[in-house]
Amino acid sequence: MGAIDAVVFDIGNVLVEWHPFRPFDRILGEAQRKALFAEVDFMGANERCDLGADIVDEIEALARAHPDKRDQVMIWLDRYMEMLAPELPHSARMLRALRARGQAVFALSNFGHRTFVMSEEVYPILTEFDRRFISGQLGLMKPDPAIYARVETETGIAPERLFFIDDRQDNIDAAAARGWQVHLFTGEAGLAERLVEEGLLTEDEAVA
Repeated sequence: MGAIDAVVFDIGNVLVEWHPFRPFDRILGEAQRKALFAEVDFMGANERCDLGADIVDEIEALARAHPDKRDQVMIWLDRYMEMLAPELPHSARMLRALRARGQAVFALSNFGHRTFVMSEEVYPILTEFDRRFISGQLGLMKPDPAIYARVETETGIAPERLFFIDDRQDNIDAAAARGWQVHLFTGEAGLAERLVEEGLLTEDEAVA
């Protein structure tokens, strides 16, 4: 692998767990949650938020469209921070270790603007990047090549000198197609091993 000028982290399921079913399963049970998600297009609303729509507007619109299920629909908004939890502490420590070594660290995440602001207040690690590329603020989302191009253009870093960490294969493939170095995140231990292999952290710095 070549030299790396910046390490680029996804957020959901890389730095903080993201499980949208969690509060619904806890409150409604799995069977009722499955029926609700089959009827109500939560994931479409979430994607629109990732592209810049406001989460309050989107969930209120779903509630109006399904008035008999309003209380259930509003779980998405009322319990959002239960979906985004907990922080992955080993990943956070590695990010901080990279920065302590003087390594540039960026965020590249599909994330709504309002929910990202909410999440910063709960997880300080989200404020600790050198640069942040958040889809809801840019109006672009992974795996659209345009969002990767935006990172390249705004940072001035050549694609082959960017090292990208994401838990979704389609997002990784889109970055690799542009020449980025990539790591498919399947767990903190695997990321630690890769960062040591790349010479970005020592074994002591990467330890859990």
